[in-house]
Amino acid sequence: MIVIVDLLLMLIDLTYSILSAIIQTVLRPRLKCIDGELCLITGAGGALGRLFALEFAKEGAHLVLWDCNAEANEQTAKLARELGVQVHAYTVDLSKRMSIYETADRVRAEVGEVSILVNNAGVVAGRRLLDCPDELLERTLLVNCHALFWMTKAFLPQMKTKNHGHIVTVASALGLFSTACVEDYCASKFGAVGFHESLTHELLAEENDGIKTTLVCPYIVDTGMFAGCEIRKELRGLIPPLDPLYTVQQSMNAILAEQQMICIPRLMYIPFITRALLPWEANVATYRFMGGDKCMLPFIKNAELKNVNGHVKS
Repeated sequence: MIVIVDLLLMLIDLTYSILSAIIQTVLRPRLKCIDGELCLITGAGGALGRLFALEFAKEGAHLVLWDCNAEANEQTAKLARELGVQVHAYTVDLSKRMSIYETADRVRAEVGEVSILVNNAGVVAGRRLLDCPDELLERTLLVNCHALFWMTKAFLPQMKTKNHGHIVTVASALGLFSTACVEDYCASKFGAVGFHESLTHELLAEENDGIKTTLVCPYIVDTGMFAGCEIRKELRGLIPPLDPLYTVQQSMNAILAEQQMICIPRLMYIPFITRALLPWEANVATYRFMGGDKCMLPFIKNAELKNVNGHVKS
């Protein structure tokens, strides 16, 4: 009898969730106020990180900016300060666990408790698996995936104490479905998606309802990170690389609406769903038709020609 009652309650929750999602899609959702919140953004010296910093500053959030490139990070800080918010910049190597923990301690002592954590930093090796030095493969996994564990362990306890906070994971559409020649990136982003979803379930199970999470999964963003990547030319107009500002603005809308997940553009939900529903061979046929099976080859060639330590930063 208890099982039947629980089943009915689950069906009611399921129906409510679907209807709520439909309504939020049609109507503009209410956006929360983050004025005065302390927001930490990793990869703040890069294109997306800088835009995230400026958008959060426009909302009145004070900023803690982390990046391994001190000069680029300080430039972001300078632009954000012009918007009238407090900004603190730190040089951090996210591939090193102790660097994360030590800098987190400095932030708490010098600035205060972080209430919004935006895990944005990301790298890619840009080489074929068998041609890539192990160190570059490891760095992609350390920065894109492992760092999420250390960042969360460093800042989640304070959020739990107050039952207040928001954790944002900037993953990728390549964390939902894969393509060839970027094994390191796909593996790290699949790991990021899995980590984020498991963390969200843990917070819900523990009834930490004041701590929100948002998973951001964009298509290729035109930041230069995947320069040269291209699908079949007849379809490029349908799915062009995303404008960085558009990507960040869509992400901000999802964050402020406390939306749990966003794919950018919405078209990315289709391959995510078909990957689970269609046979493997059917997905391969679709990839080949769209040119997705070889879309990264021009990028790999460009990356090898540049040969900048094997890494391009997002």
